[in-house]
Amino acid sequence: MPERIIVVGGGAIGGVAAAQMTNAGHDVTVLDADHRHVASLRDPGLRFEEVDGQVSRRRLRAVADPADLTGHFDFALLTVKSLALRPAVTPLVEAGLVDTYVALGNGLVQDLVRSLVGRDRLIVGLIEWGATNLGPGHLQQTTDAPTVVGELDGSSTERLARLQRILASIAEAKTTATIASQVWTKLLLNSTFSGLGAAGGCLYRDVAADPVGREVALQLWREGYDTARALGMTLGEVFATPADQLVIRDATDHVAAEEALDRLMVRAGPTKASMLQDLQRSRPTEVDVINGGVVEAARNIGREAPLNAEITRIIHEIESGAFQAGPEAFCRLARVSANVGAR
Repeated sequence: MPERIIVVGGGAIGGVAAAQMTNAGHDVTVLDADHRHVASLRDPGLRFEEVDGQVSRRRLRAVADPADLTGHFDFALLTVKSLALRPAVTPLVEAGLVDTYVALGNGLVQDLVRSLVGRDRLIVGLIEWGATNLGPGHLQQTTDAPTVVGELDGSSTERLARLQRILASIAEAKTTATIASQVWTKLLLNSTFSGLGAAGGCLYRDVAADPVGREVALQLWREGYDTARALGMTLGEVFATPADQLVIRDATDHVAAEEALDRLMVRAGPTKASMLQDLQRSRPTEVDVINGGVVEAARNIGREAPLNAEITRIIHEIESGAFQAGPEAFCRLARVSANVGAR
């Protein structure tokens, strides 16, 4: 019997995933709270622009209310943002509708999902390909890159192999025994440059081009790196740049770290942080599971992450209108860094 899949969140990532899986013949249902978007997905169907420029339209099975779901699902792909996870997932858990939940969100969102569904029902994944939401029922896949999934304990399971086969209809799909470390590797990039890009109101490359922003970025990178290592994580490459090459321990490391940062910006520089996009649309950000996630993880092992804590404060102030995104954010962070160094 073919697997049934529910995609929780029909936005850019979820909608593209649902379209690709449906095109491949999988039994897919989309759950999304936006009634207008759901109506468009049903009829006339999702307008889907692929990476190669091809445009197609695909009618999807979609509902806005969990009460309208029927039957049982083998996998739930969770693509909603962290703030929407609890209200989206709780009805599914309470009704016992899903065997395995797949956390695909940003930051340390898997910790929240685990608290909602239980460790035994959780697989964690990273989506490397990109997509954008062009309007109700209109999505575009912008890049083609792998999806990586793994069991939290690193085991190779039958359900993981099944999930890999399903996800291969979207993009290249890989399994890994080190998903937690890979999550932290991605988080290191996001907590540094998504955080600073959102706080500074600029692209990643603009952070690196600002003298204060650049220095703060390297200090923030070290703070996140040291937190991850203290948790036992082995960090890999970020856009083909080994994570440890950006870590400054003393003056002799500075030149090498600067060169590594320049190499990283060749690939990552044009990125506009998703948190900055949220701020520009007056929407809440996911800072609490990105920079705030680093802070909480550090606190849980008796450490501090003062720069990540300050970014979290700054972004919440921008959300409330108490602070304006811009270079002054870098100066605030530099002052925090100076105070930490003076201890």
